[in-house]
Amino acid sequence: MASINFDNALGLHADALQLRAARAEILANNLANADTPGFKARDINFRAVLAGEVEAQSSLSVEKTHSGHLNGRARVDEHLLYRNPTQPSIDGNTVDSQIEKAQFAKNSLDYDTTFEFLSGRFKGMRNALRGE
Repeated sequence: MASINFDNALGLHADALQLRAARAEILANNLANADTPGFKARDINFRAVLAGEVEAQSSLSVEKTHSGHLNGRARVDEHLLYRNPTQPSIDGNTVDSQIEKAQFAKNSLDYDTTFEFLSGRFKGMRNALRGE
């Protein structure tokens, strides 16, 4: 019988939460630089990055030499893409604040949804440990 650990109990939702937090930082950076000449808006393909994380977890794993070592994770910076502007500006800035705000709001809702799902999972594990 396999042991129960957080990776088994939570699945990819913990990784999704971290990825959504990183994406929020990227989108906030875009909004902060909306008036910076020459700034290029960035974003990540959430599904592609998460699919890569799932594939990495199911394929080769790095051998840990100490029980305190953490599992390796892909850096979000490696997956940053430039956003194609719908209406380029004269100063070379590609940030469309309306699109960025909409993406930020959607990402925020997705983050909250994932957080609530994880919260429910933790409540279920706590109830199981209490024998409820």
